[in-house]
Amino acid sequence: MAVEPFTADPGRPGGATGRRPCPGPPAPAHLDEDFLADPHGACAALRGRGAVHRAVAPDAAPVWLITGYEQVRAAAADTRLALDKRHARSRGTAGDSLPPELDAHLLNADGADHARLRRLVAPAFGPRRTDLLRGRIRQTADSLLDRVESRGRADVVADLAAPLSITVICDLLGVPADRRVDFRAWTDTLLSPDPGAPRRSREAMRAMHGFLTELIALKRAAPADDLLSELLGAVRDGQAAERELLATAFLVLFAGYHNTVGLVSSTVLALLTHPRQLAAVRAGSLGLGAVTEEVLRWNPPAMLAVRRFPTEDLDVAGTRIGAGDRVWLSWAAANRDPGAFPDPDTFDPARQGPPHLAFGRGPHFCVGAALARAENEIAVGALLRRFPRLALDAEPERLTWRRSLRSRCLTALPVSV
Repeated sequence: MAVEPFTADPGRPGGATGRRPCPGPPAPAHLDEDFLADPHGACAALRGRGAVHRAVAPDAAPVWLITGYEQVRAAAADTRLALDKRHARSRGTAGDSLPPELDAHLLNADGADHARLRRLVAPAFGPRRTDLLRGRIRQTADSLLDRVESRGRADVVADLAAPLSITVICDLLGVPADRRVDFRAWTDTLLSPDPGAPRRSREAMRAMHGFLTELIALKRAAPADDLLSELLGAVRDGQAAERELLATAFLVLFAGYHNTVGLVSSTVLALLTHPRQLAAVRAGSLGLGAVTEEVLRWNPPAMLAVRRFPTEDLDVAGTRIGAGDRVWLSWAAANRDPGAFPDPDTFDPARQGPPHLAFGRGPHFCVGAALARAENEIAVGALLRRFPRLALDAEPERLTWRRSLRSRCLTALPVSV
């Protein structure tokens, strides 16, 4: 029997008979400002009630939220949970709507189409290309730190994480240096939760679309050693459509930028608020690779996976989810599931256990994982080497986080150097 879609309003209990109503399902969780004020605490409370929850997205659309580690891990690799929006019961809600010309990327595709698009971009983010980029990443990080050395203070977000991330991604795509500030501003606007965000987001989307169109024309006339030029070759060979090229460029820029900013700033904050681990890193007894993996578990830059749509009715941990309903997998909640990670709220880079899910699992495992790890280790390592007395220049509880379900990222991280 088909599962009926639920609504955001659980309805009023009782009826005309006056008999005591039977207990109904729990009221849906609202993924609102209160949720974003303490997402890890909110996820812990939800996990205490079970692994699958009815929820209401910020735009009032109903969604299913999966929070248990084993359930998220299994769902991430389940091909019955499709990313293609054509499987949605309803369209254009829950934050999954982009202009059609920016929509034809691999996070909206499944099966053969997804595999084809992934093959086109994977070499640009693989270990070999990442190793080649390491020198450029180090050079950029050192140059950025040169600018703050004489000031005695810095903002890790504005002075290191954000400009480093945008430089690396724009280098990869082949974006001219004089337009990179524009790209950063457009991306920040698309992540903004402010009341005026819908209008400004549309404007930013149009501006980004217009410039990417111009840039593709430029690369077509004068190809270079960058990802856009390589993708143009795939279009000429019939391996990709023009609209897929444009959408892929948008995805690489958007996802590659904000996730790395969140990872770098969260890593620095974690070390500065955990002196024993910081001392171990400085002494060489704790590697930044282990620190990076624990930050990805403890405070991942992307709290949620891209929404999915069941292609058939599913049973997840005893809960029936209807075909076409929106499903969100919470990496953040799964990564702190005490059933998988003992003492999950403790930052412990030496912990042993199952792999975190910050980069996903299965066919949609993050294609940029190797590059993100490299950027983080190089940036944080350069910062610690350059400034042996690096310290937080604000009370941790006074720091603010971007109010976004898409991105777990500090708005600023002031430090003394």
